[in-house]
Amino acid sequence: MFKFAGKVLSLTAASLMAATAISSAQSMDELVAAAKAEGQLTTIALPHDWCGYGAVIEGFKKKYPEITINELNPDAGSSDEIEAIKANKDNKGPQAPDVIDVGLSYGPQAKADGLIQPYKVSTWDSIPDSAKDAEGYWYGDYYGVLAFEVNKDLVPNAPQDWADLLKDEYKNAVALAGDPRASNQAIQGVYAAGLSKGAAAGKAAGEAGLEFFKELNANGNFVPVIGKAATLAQGQTPVLVRWDYNALADRDTLNGNPPVEVVVPKSGVVAGVYVQAISAYAPHPNAAKLWMEYLYSDEGQLGWLKGYCHPIRFNDLAQKGLIPQELLDKLPPAAAYEAAAFPTLDEQGAAKEAITKGWDSVVGANVQ
Repeated sequence: MFKFAGKVLSLTAASLMAATAISSAQSMDELVAAAKAEGQLTTIALPHDWCGYGAVIEGFKKKYPEITINELNPDAGSSDEIEAIKANKDNKGPQAPDVIDVGLSYGPQAKADGLIQPYKVSTWDSIPDSAKDAEGYWYGDYYGVLAFEVNKDLVPNAPQDWADLLKDEYKNAVALAGDPRASNQAIQGVYAAGLSKGAAAGKAAGEAGLEFFKELNANGNFVPVIGKAATLAQGQTPVLVRWDYNALADRDTLNGNPPVEVVVPKSGVVAGVYVQAISAYAPHPNAAKLWMEYLYSDEGQLGWLKGYCHPIRFNDLAQKGLIPQELLDKLPPAAAYEAAAFPTLDEQGAAKEAITKGWDSVVGANVQ
């Protein structure tokens, strides 16, 4: 299991990094000029209400008004993005994406299939090694962690860690935001509970998570209902395990009716990450590189954070004091994210198999 660790970079190191991360043959000024000459960037699968992308896109347009952004299929999924590259290998027209934003598992496969090209942004060194391809083909852009979303009207004393969920005060209260036999979010919730018990990453944590939920179910605390904002508000699932960005968005949407508290547990903090990459067939490769530079700049990273998605450089930004206080006030404490564990693809696969195959026999709760 890899963990993110922020790095505080000296000005000298940052300057050296900026000089070397961008191709030695191309300075930032040259990149900007080349991107402006191309005049266009084609994106795909970037809904404006997801992770603050609407404001991020507008920020790029304001900074580089000479570059038009052509937005393809905002509601596409990761597999659709990959298919769009494949379908437009020989097409330099408006249907060919320059950049993609996909789930972690798609990055290594896209590299293996020759669909993406390497590029290291100037902030490369502050992107944790566990969330990037060493050669720069793909790297994490933002992530969420599993948190407890709590209806404070019904649960005034919010749980602070996984072990708390087993207490009598949470009878008939705790739910997952999906069926752990099929939902990735729910599977990761079970996995996180296993890690909190000290189990090793992968299969062992999956099995330990099953034992945790077996106990939670046996003592009457687990509610076998797929939780969402409506069930939380209605009191059917007053403590819900789900991605923090969904929970924080629910908090805003419910707007105090009921009041919602979002707690990142003290242990078993599991993150899910998306990755960014440039198409190997990008019609506008320089605009694509400039887009990447913007996304991984302090400004771009804070744009995602405003949409409640933690940027991959979050720890770095927090340690440098670059996150505005009013933004921090809307989030769980920054320290809660420092120990976030990012399961590798192998660990995710092993845990998923253990959890999906073992849920019925070990826990025996039909979540629906």
